[in-house]
Amino acid sequence: MASSTVDSSVSDLFSSAPALQSNLEILSPDQIELAKILLENGQSHLFLHWSEPGVCDNEKLGFFDQIARLNSSYPGGLAAYIKTAKELLADSKLGKNPYDGFSPSVPSGENLTFGDENFIEMEKRGVVEARKAAFVLVAGGLGERLGYNGIKVALPRETTTGTCFLQHYIESILALQEASHKVASDGNQTDIPFIIMTSDDTHSRTQDLLELNSYFGMKSTQVHLLKQEKVACLDDNDARLALDSNNKYKIQTKPHGHGDVHSLLYSSGLLDKWLDAGLKWVLFFQDTNGLLFNAIPASLGVSATKQYHVNSLAVPRKAKEAIGGITKLTHADGRAMVINVEYNQLDPLLRASGFPDGDVNCETGYSPFPGNINQLILELGSYKEELQKTGGAIKEFVNPKYKDSTKTSFKSSTRLECMMQDYPKTLPPTARVGFTVMDIWLAYAPVKNNPEDAAKVPKGNPYHSATSGEMAIYRANSRILQKAGVKVEEPVKQVLNGQEVEVWSRITWKPKWGMIFSDIKTKVSGNCDISQKSTMAITGRNVFIDNLSLDGALIVDSIDDAEVKLGGSIKNNGWTMETVDYKDTSVPEEIRIRGFRFNKVEQLEKKFTQPGKFSLED
Repeated sequence: MASSTVDSSVSDLFSSAPALQSNLEILSPDQIELAKILLENGQSHLFLHWSEPGVCDNEKLGFFDQIARLNSSYPGGLAAYIKTAKELLADSKLGKNPYDGFSPSVPSGENLTFGDENFIEMEKRGVVEARKAAFVLVAGGLGERLGYNGIKVALPRETTTGTCFLQHYIESILALQEASHKVASDGNQTDIPFIIMTSDDTHSRTQDLLELNSYFGMKSTQVHLLKQEKVACLDDNDARLALDSNNKYKIQTKPHGHGDVHSLLYSSGLLDKWLDAGLKWVLFFQDTNGLLFNAIPASLGVSATKQYHVNSLAVPRKAKEAIGGITKLTHADGRAMVINVEYNQLDPLLRASGFPDGDVNCETGYSPFPGNINQLILELGSYKEELQKTGGAIKEFVNPKYKDSTKTSFKSSTRLECMMQDYPKTLPPTARVGFTVMDIWLAYAPVKNNPEDAAKVPKGNPYHSATSGEMAIYRANSRILQKAGVKVEEPVKQVLNGQEVEVWSRITWKPKWGMIFSDIKTKVSGNCDISQKSTMAITGRNVFIDNLSLDGALIVDSIDDAEVKLGGSIKNNGWTMETVDYKDTSVPEEIRIRGFRFNKVEQLEKKFTQPGKFSLED
């Protein structure tokens, strides 16, 4: 047992918590300091139910172990957390609008059109920049909302090959790394760092997924896992910390939000290491957008060309659509920021600022405020400077659920939250903050809704389910090949898990086959056509499609030193799609949440395991 004496000057403080005062002898000096912080910040209620010394002493020490973690993992410690909570809860009670005094306007950014000259140039520039980038995946969530009990990054991105999201992300980064090395003028073969922010829920499972799969081909030294801690829950408007209902020696905690990624990077020391290594960019992305890497090379090219400190990836957005809009906000006092404004705040903000119709579509058929998809590219030098000022802290918000209109008590405890995309809120007006807009079909198909919720989505709105996410991959790949000159048959409509989706040819390829459009165009020649019922999976690098007519299933795997030409007419019974009921528990979760599975009736499968030139044609 630790033993300490308490200075008489603080004995008054401890007299407000007699049960704690009687237990001081079991606490270490550090624990007594933590107790002082709690008492100075109005938390004496935490000790009301403490037992006398000698009873539950281990639980009391466990309580201070938890307090130490909560204190050390938050920028400024628990005192700062409680102070901010009091301010935000007071504002919330008063109904204060965080945008009071700000007027919205359309920020400047780059609108890209897939496949045109500007897009191709931006992609090439992005490949050059990629070796000076670090990638950060925010992966703290489980797939429960999807009807899947695993970690979301373990979910198959598509079921033609079964490649999971994490494997696809790693293979995409490795393909970019290799392409960037090829065009490097200095011959410097640097490895691109890959950071994954995990949580208590996902950390060990993410580690296991990587280790069991040999990091999917990446060096283990390239990958760093940073674990996010939870924050204390708040019981009332006075920001009194909430005790666990089942354990009076434990604080109730909840996730703080993906904004924690900034403080974790800041405290990890990685930013200095990257600056010393000559890196220039940090790319942040979320866990289940299977199309993201279609957008990254060109967006990185935009960041480099425009010298953006912050570049938000965005998609065209219909007015009032339920997706945040990237907006420039200018305050009467001269402050300005370019940030994501949630859709339910943007329309009233516009109406209050002299736009009587609020958020409306312009001549393009879309809102002038592009849709934020929570993928950010930050310039490393200015990012590090900004985090030094803020200690990695991101502007927080609180969203208490009040019992009634008096707003005096909560239905259940709340907590402070922060979002990754709110980083620009503290930037000076001189910061170059912009956006890059790309077509939704190319860049954005998140998987976040379970089949039941997706089926309730109003017609015409995105489902954002495992079904729509997989179909979006086939649509994007089909359209990319169409743009490269392949006649890919148009899709058919089908209802799967209560969702009407377009079913295109099931076309997939590894990132190393075609990371950017100009590379894909070099792999396609002659008159090629692919029927809607076809499946084509390319897992090799040097595979060329030349005068190919495909009506069936074709699976091609080749080593890097094998050059394979796919041509001639290939016709077989192919793979059929069978519908699956999402309630059918005899089917694995990752399949039934899609509403279909493949029946591999017939296929032509070719593996090329020797170096050389090969041709596959009649």
